[in-house]
Amino acid sequence: MSSKLTWQCCQFEELQAQPLYQILQLRAEAFVVEQECIYQDMDDYDQQAHHLTACSEDALLCYSRLLPPGLKYAGPSIGRVITRHSVRGEGFGKLLMQRSIDSCHERWPGQTIFISAQQQLELFYSSLGFSTQSEPYREDGIPHIQMLLEYPFA
Repeated sequence: MSSKLTWQCCQFEELQAQPLYQILQLRAEAFVVEQECIYQDMDDYDQQAHHLTACSEDALLCYSRLLPPGLKYAGPSIGRVITRHSVRGEGFGKLLMQRSIDSCHERWPGQTIFISAQQQLELFYSSLGFSTQSEPYREDGIPHIQMLLEYPFA
């Protein structure tokens, strides 16, 4: 992780055209092309979300979408978690999730955080304190599990 990262967390209406384009491009690259998953990525939650990004120079390396309580789950949720393929395995995913958790805690203090995690990443999310709350289910053709991080956070 030698690159200096610039973090930003903003609401949809604060996003400029170029950063929004980079976010949508990275989401399509990871979820549609790389995972060969045809699904409707733009799901009308983006407009009510906070968008957490990490850039090195002008390249978007990490992204997650933070949804407020009551929109998709009872508490806040973290989704669309992505690290650019070229930097995977360098610790950016863990750093992104720690920042995502901190951002949720700042915006919605004292609330349990929900995620719908790809089942293959269960150990990764467990290492961050999330606990599995469901049997595997298919979402967009990929096995997922519901997990949550209960307040107070570990």
